Amino acid sequence: MSSFIEKCVLGEVLLEEIDDFVERWHSGHSELPLHSFLGMTRSEYSLWVADPAVLPFIVTAHKTDQDVGKVLDRVRELPMAARADGPEKAKKLLAWLKREGLWP
Repeated sequence: MSSFIEKCVLGEVLLEEIDDFVERWHSGHSELPLHSFLGMTRSEYSLWVADPAVLPFIVTAHKTDQDVGKVLDRVRELPMAARADGPEKAKKLLAWLKREGLWP
């Protein structure tokens, strides 16, 4: 079975369907850790749990084969009018995770 992130990259599921995957995991459909079942690294999962608004950036990172930190850096470089509050908040959260040693 493909992970949530893999299915998102392929356009087979919507971001909003992540709760269905979490429910499947809780129902015992996998012995994998939840982050692996969803298709995320531990760091990506930590970032998502702390701020669900980063999910599109995690999917983009997988789609473009980049680290999510690099994706967030690119968003930060956009002109202010092109940014939403979510990416800036996510960028601050990523910086905090790095300072705390929770992000590789």
